Amino acid sequence: MNALVLHAVGDARYEQVPMPVPGPGQVRVQVAVCGVCNSDLSRFFGGGPYSFPLVCGHEFAGTVEQNGPGVEHYGPGDRVAVFPLLWCGACGPCERSRYAQCTNYDYLGSRSDGAFAEFVVAPTRNLIRLPPAVSLEEAAMIEPAAVALHALRRARGDMIGECVAVFGAGPIGLLAAQWARAMGAAPVAIFDIVSEKLQLAVRLGFPHAYDAAEANPIRVIGELTGGLGARLCIEAAGTPQAALHALKAAARDAKIVLLGNPTADLVLPTALVSQLLRREVAVLGTWNSDYSAAGDNDDWHLAVAGMSAGTVDVKPLMSHRIKLSRAFDALRMMNDRKEFYCKVLIFPERGA
Repeated sequence: MNALVLHAVGDARYEQVPMPVPGPGQVRVQVAVCGVCNSDLSRFFGGGPYSFPLVCGHEFAGTVEQNGPGVEHYGPGDRVAVFPLLWCGACGPCERSRYAQCTNYDYLGSRSDGAFAEFVVAPTRNLIRLPPAVSLEEAAMIEPAAVALHALRRARGDMIGECVAVFGAGPIGLLAAQWARAMGAAPVAIFDIVSEKLQLAVRLGFPHAYDAAEANPIRVIGELTGGLGARLCIEAAGTPQAALHALKAAARDAKIVLLGNPTADLVLPTALVSQLLRREVAVLGTWNSDYSAAGDNDDWHLAVAGMSAGTVDVKPLMSHRIKLSRAFDALRMMNDRKEFYCKVLIFPERGA
């Protein structure tokens, strides 16, 4: 089959690799579409993956092409999305169904070969059947939608009528804003420094979208809340400046969720730390998303339901649709920021 294989940092080749064979309890999925995550850019052009060679890509959906031994509940043509984290099932977090906290996990597209390829093998326990209302393109965005939802659920609070501030208007930030709105937050304020991202936020129905380089976020939040501050701040950019804005904009007894992958060290001024203590804010980390093989109120199944019902709209986030044979060019464009992009989708070409 064809795949984009990363042989070293900056060295990716579109080439033929052996077709993966599904084992017991597994299926082979024909990849219809795979989204590009910023973590993929780090693997291609930054620190690299855990090992080489590797086929990256973990935000994907497709159709079941072949069953492995013992698989009965799936068949060829079934449309599925795939939770890419492969949990061990034996550690403490796994025993509590906290698979994202597994201490001995594998990961499609990060530690094992992923979906920048025509086919991927995955366990049936990692599959989610897609309802008719969710297209395969949309399903490739279930993973980021679930990650954004997980960040909101980490806050575990009543958001009805509360101000939520989102710092960073990339795909995850815009999805987090949509989930916050669906949970009753008002107003939802979005900050970024890229005008195209802010324009997209407005098209998604968020009038409170501000250029953080021109409008002081702390002053804006103060004006929106009568000086009280935001009840929840989501840091979705991964930059020190965005994190500082999130920390400063938080109200008393507020929550701050650090969602963006950090791009540099964050140094906190003593005066800010003192204010955080006095305001008794809670700073929460978030990573990945919760998944239940039984569909028990987890982030993934809720994300599918939200897409199906129109609660979140991922279509406006899709900025580029690229053939797999041209994917490395698209990745270089993203890394070099040669043009505006939001969510880049990769489409394998069978037999090309």
